[in-house]
Amino acid sequence: MIMNIKKHTVAAVAATSALLLGACAAPDQSAAGGQGDGGMPSSVTLKVPYSAGGGTDTWARFVAPYLEEHVEGNPRLMVENVPGGESVTGSNEFVHSGGTSGESLLVTSGTTYFQALLGQPGVEFDFAEMIPLMLNGTGGVVYVNSSTGIESAEDLVDYTDTLSYGGISATGLDLTLLQAMDVLDVDIESTFGFEGRGPARLALERGEVNLDYQTTSAYKTQVEPLVESGQAVPLFSFGVLEDGEIVRDPALPDLPTLEEVYENIHGEEPSGEAYEAYRAFLVPGYVYQKGIWANEGTPEEIVSAFRDAATEVAEDEEFVSAGEDVLGGYPLVSGETAEEDLRESFQIEDSVRQYTLDMLESEHGVTVDGQ
Repeated sequence: MIMNIKKHTVAAVAATSALLLGACAAPDQSAAGGQGDGGMPSSVTLKVPYSAGGGTDTWARFVAPYLEEHVEGNPRLMVENVPGGESVTGSNEFVHSGGTSGESLLVTSGTTYFQALLGQPGVEFDFAEMIPLMLNGTGGVVYVNSSTGIESAEDLVDYTDTLSYGGISATGLDLTLLQAMDVLDVDIESTFGFEGRGPARLALERGEVNLDYQTTSAYKTQVEPLVESGQAVPLFSFGVLEDGEIVRDPALPDLPTLEEVYENIHGEEPSGEAYEAYRAFLVPGYVYQKGIWANEGTPEEIVSAFRDAATEVAEDEEFVSAGEDVLGGYPLVSGETAEEDLRESFQIEDSVRQYTLDMLESEHGVTVDGQ
């Protein structure tokens, strides 16, 4: 810590001498790690458990300057990348050494949540016990190559061939698509190891796979032209959460949700283990995909400062305009708004977790280490 040394001289009442008293030290409140007004740190490190340049890192660096402006006390926000283990390494480090002073906060994405929900070995964090400060969701669209002959999701019922899917990791965000197909009881052949959703989309365009999903922003910019040219057919979107129900995504109002598709096919709302598992992962994986979290025990004044700032930033016209590409048009919300939904999601039933693990192993040949 940087110190300001102030020497106070006290004159002794004597004709020929003076006594120099010891120096007193006071901390510089502007120094890194110091406390600003009202207990707010003067600087805050956003721990990103992913590599620099990825989607979560880009999101954190985009949001940071707006938070500096709106968080009470205007702390300086710095991003630190701690990648490894599908985000487990950096997240573990945060829960053990991030503390509760607010000087360090954790930036998360859906993959981080999935590691905890699946009970991945080595996971030492529990989001049911942590404090969400702000969240930002996204949407997604499942679509096929038109060469399949499928014209709508309802055609999946009578589809006799096996759809082929290319993903990044079965235990990452690809899991939601795998679960959606499980709900609809559609067999697919899956291949994992793609470096990103972009390469997977290109594989579909080349005919190497015929089933894909993209987040809403990528769908609107990269896939809609394929739909317009007759190369791709959208099936459904993951939707958004409204009053506890999944409804159509406002960004994709013409696309049905998985729930609508299921009801059109079966004449009833989806239920059972497959759908319970899908919902359990959908809410943290997409509805509240990106987030900033604090450790349990962080003072309420710091929690409130960041939650209030999230509401203010969401109403900042410059932020909304500049964030169209980075946020995909989905709003930044206070952790207070999302807390109840998230608590419910992270208190996953053992039976739901086991169903998901069994589905991954039996349908896709993927075994989670240690399970």
